[in-house]
Amino acid sequence: MAKGRRTGSPVEPRRLTKAERKERARFEREQLRRAMARRQRDRRVLTAALVAGALALGAFLILRPAGERGPTGGLPGLLSTTAPWDANQAQLEARLARLGLPPVGGALHIHAHLDVFVDGATVTVPADVGITAATHAPLHTHDASGVIHVESAVARTFTLGEFFDVWGVRFTDRCLGGYCASGEDRLRVFVDGRQVEGGFRDVPLEDRSEIVVAFGTRAELPDPIPSSYDFSSLEG
Repeated sequence: MAKGRRTGSPVEPRRLTKAERKERARFEREQLRRAMARRQRDRRVLTAALVAGALALGAFLILRPAGERGPTGGLPGLLSTTAPWDANQAQLEARLARLGLPPVGGALHIHAHLDVFVDGATVTVPADVGITAATHAPLHTHDASGVIHVESAVARTFTLGEFFDVWGVRFTDRCLGGYCASGEDRLRVFVDGRQVEGGFRDVPLEDRSEIVVAFGTRAELPDPIPSSYDFSSLEG
């Protein structure tokens, strides 16, 4: 005859003493305190990092020279080479997509003239800057005279920096193409014969304005500085 399995009464867990309960409660409070302190510390570190990042960005935007503003740095096909520069049409469409300029049109139709000099020598502004068989930028040239045609579907102020961006030639307060300020060599800009002090990219393209962009020493500047241009051939 099989023996029956002996069963016993369930063993009840030992009750904690008052001292043990007190110690456990103290331990749990300490763990909670540490967790809260850790979360507060992490929040302080994150807040400090965010504030530092915001301050750094603000300082960069405030202190960056006006002539360095704009999308020049990452434009497709940007030329950082020495002169001469051709019309640089290969990646024009990609540059225009980045620039977000208005389409060509008749709401604004004005002309400005640009003379470029490097080390005292004239650099040609080529024909068909901003123009291909498939693309027509609101800032463009039709010939190698240096006349910039501004023909936009939106009437707004366009700038010298935007023209160089369409052309795809690096242009900042310090650099023109592959030339950057060093020693006595520097970039200078004149509008109607008057020198511009910084903010070269922001120079507006105004109707019938004469703009001179010259890189080199002061002794290599054209003498006299061009201060006007004969636009009569453009009159219909």
